[in-house]
Amino acid sequence: MPFASVNGIRLSYEVHGRGEPVVLVSGAGASGQSWLLHQGPDLVAAGYQVCVYDNRGIPPTDECADGFTADDLAADLAGLIEHLGLAPVRLVGTSMGAYAVQELALRRPELIRQAVLMASRAHPDTLRARLATSEIELADSGVELPPSYRAAVRATQMLSPTTMDDQTAIQDWLALFLLAPPDGPGVRAQLALQPMPDRRAAYARIRVPCHVVSFAHDLIAPPRFGRALAESIPHATFDLVEDAGHFGYLERPDTVNKIILRHFAGNGARAWKSVRTP
Repeated sequence: MPFASVNGIRLSYEVHGRGEPVVLVSGAGASGQSWLLHQGPDLVAAGYQVCVYDNRGIPPTDECADGFTADDLAADLAGLIEHLGLAPVRLVGTSMGAYAVQELALRRPELIRQAVLMASRAHPDTLRARLATSEIELADSGVELPPSYRAAVRATQMLSPTTMDDQTAIQDWLALFLLAPPDGPGVRAQLALQPMPDRRAAYARIRVPCHVVSFAHDLIAPPRFGRALAESIPHATFDLVEDAGHFGYLERPDTVNKIILRHFAGNGARAWKSVRTP
C-alpha cells in the first residue's frame, strides 16, 4: 500500500480501476478496505477509478493519538486529492467520512465535482453527544470489555432490526465484529470529534452538488438528521434506504451502489424518497 505525505502526516491509500476518479471516505474506526467489499468493485465495473484510504487515526496511516480536528480530516482529504492530481473529484463519505467531505465542500469546493454523504448530520443532539463522550470516558478508563460483549453492542448499534433478526446473517456479523481488534489511540482521537458543532448555517454556503443518504434504522445518525443536512445544503437531494442501520452501505450495498451511480450520472432524485431493498 503506497503512502502520501500530506498535511504533515503519512496517509495510506490504494487506487483501483481506470476512469473518472472517485474517493471513498470511511467512518470512525473503519479502514478504507471496508469499501472494497461492495462499493469499490461496483464503481470500478461502472468505469470509475476508485481511491480508498485510511483516515488519520487508522494504521498504517499515522494515528495522531494526541488528537485532531474535522479541519485536519478535510485537509488530509484535500492533500490526497492534490497529491494524486484527481481534482475535481467525486467523493463518497459515510458518518465521520461524510463530515470530512462536508467540511471540504465548504472550504475547497474547487476540488469536488459531486459528493454523496451517507449516515451523516449537520448538528448534534443530546443523546448522541452523551454517547460520544461516554465512549471516550470508557476508552480513557482502561477497562477492557470482553470481545463478545463489544461485538454484541456494536451489532446492536450499527445494524438494522432486519439483519439482527436474521439468525444466519447476525452470526456472520457477530463473527466479523469479534475479529475486529480493540480500538487503538487513533480511534479514541476520532471519537473526540464528536459531538460535532451545529454546522447548519455554515453548510448553507456549500455549492457542491450533494446527495444525502440516510438509513431508516440508523441509531447513530437517524434519518431526521440526514433530512436536516440536506435542507441545510442548497439544492441537495435525499434518499432514505429502508431496512438498514448505520452500516447501511455494507448491509444494503446493492441499493446504496445504485443510488451512488445514479447521482454520479446526474440523475439524482429531485425530491426526498424512500428506497426499499429488493
